[in-house]
Amino acid sequence: MLSTATEPLAQRRPYPSALAALVWGHLANDALANYLPGILPLIALQRHVPLFLLSSLMTILMFGQMLQPLSGLLADRIGGRALVLGGPLLSVAGVVLVSLSRSYGGMAIGLLLAGVGTTLFHPQAIASARRLAGSRVGLSMSVFLVGGEFGRAIGPLVATLLAGALGLDHLWLVGLGVVVTWPWLLRVVPKLPARPAASAPVNFRQHLWPAVSLGAFAGLRAGAILTVVTLIPVLWHREGGSYVLGASLVTTMIGIGIVGNLVGGMMRDKLGSATVLWGSSVIGTLLLAALQFVQGAAFWPILALLGIALFSTAPVTTLIGQDIFKENPALGSGIALGLGNGLGAVLVLPIGYAAQHISIAFGLGLGAALLVLAFLSIGPLLRATGEHRTA
Repeated sequence: MLSTATEPLAQRRPYPSALAALVWGHLANDALANYLPGILPLIALQRHVPLFLLSSLMTILMFGQMLQPLSGLLADRIGGRALVLGGPLLSVAGVVLVSLSRSYGGMAIGLLLAGVGTTLFHPQAIASARRLAGSRVGLSMSVFLVGGEFGRAIGPLVATLLAGALGLDHLWLVGLGVVVTWPWLLRVVPKLPARPAASAPVNFRQHLWPAVSLGAFAGLRAGAILTVVTLIPVLWHREGGSYVLGASLVTTMIGIGIVGNLVGGMMRDKLGSATVLWGSSVIGTLLLAALQFVQGAAFWPILALLGIALFSTAPVTTLIGQDIFKENPALGSGIALGLGNGLGAVLVLPIGYAAQHISIAFGLGLGAALLVLAFLSIGPLLRATGEHRTA
């Protein structure tokens, strides 16, 4: 159940501390769930994994997130905060397994655990963040998402610095942030009320087409993002660049993309969803296409702008998902984020195959093509959800 602006604050956790806990949990969880791009060149060198299998590791990491709609159903049914607190611990277990594994299979299992951990965390945490938000829902959702994007930004760089200096065997150190702060999270993270037994069931038939439209846009957008963060560090290393600078390219894209999260949420509140979705897709397509023709220092500004463009849609699609499933908002956010990321991860597999057998530049071109398809899917999404009437 979502809170209203008139709900007494005493019935909720004090807003600043509760939101801060959710933002930190999001940061720590997503750092564990997205550190992989930065160390892909190291895995290729030290574990002798070819490019196609590197892309498959990214697919495995993100594939577990396809279960987020189910996690959303569970989160709304049971309430509480067990998934918010337990998800990051499972992600810690995943990174420990990746650290200890010497085989592709062991790393794959560890990455799958991390994906399931983030699957458990997100829907319940997002629903809690919206319940705390009151009337400024767009801004509050952006602030919450910034935590995750910052975690995604620093995760690859921190992992690369650790693995480069100490070896992949010490990658588990990335999980210390969760372990050290978990007692604080246990005290502060707010509890969600369970969905009342008498509540109307989710009308899947009514929501089917809006959910499919949302999943299509989110999946295509995620596929483009994952294509970039998978291929760019490998491309940089193949052209003679260092591991750390390759990871910093991912950090730049996702870290500067935080601006897009904030701006996207505020623009949604002022101008409507359509403006953000159309503008992001057009600008993102042009910038991703340009990546094929640049080299050296030019990568940084283009990736920074690309991050702003692509991540500006995250608060918008999350809120659209929650509005579609008003009777089960965690399910809606699970579709917007988790299912979208999972579908995008599946798209990375053939793109990785093409990049290995044709060229990485060709793979980046396919990523731009995904954004063109995302652009074409916006109209059906807006019509299916009624967003065009409020844009």
